[in-house]
Amino acid sequence: MRCRRIVPFLFFALALTACAPAPQAVVSERRPVVAVWDLEDVGPFSKASPVLGELLSSEILETIKQKGTYTVVERERLQLVLEELKLGTTSLVDESTRLRLGKLVGATLMVFGGYQTIGDTVRLDVRLVEVESGKTIKATFKTAPAANVPELLKAARAATADLM
Repeated sequence: MRCRRIVPFLFFALALTACAPAPQAVVSERRPVVAVWDLEDVGPFSKASPVLGELLSSEILETIKQKGTYTVVERERLQLVLEELKLGTTSLVDESTRLRLGKLVGATLMVFGGYQTIGDTVRLDVRLVEVESGKTIKATFKTAPAANVPELLKAARAATADLM
């Protein structure tokens, strides 16, 4: 008699569990960490605006963030590490120093580059470097009219897309 009451209950419970979604395994997503350095004016005449390197670097950083497959080290964090180590910008000319700083902030990849103005055109050169080995993974360049800031930003986005 008691079994007759339990059987419908078990049937109902099994039916409910069959409809329930399967439990999802918790997956720890570990994305590569990227640091972006300000692009340097490497032109022979340095006609470009002094803030152009910061502007282009910011565009690269935002483009990487929007992609969503990388964790980006904020520039303020890089600056804080520089201040704590009492390193000036002249110490950063050496790429190996920048790579060591990248390790300190947890970066696995870094974006380096420069730009130069030649006539009415700006050439933007960027490269993606593995922090651990210092090996350049990929490099690219783009050009844009020097007087057209939206086109310069578009070139920075396109270069970033090529790298990442």
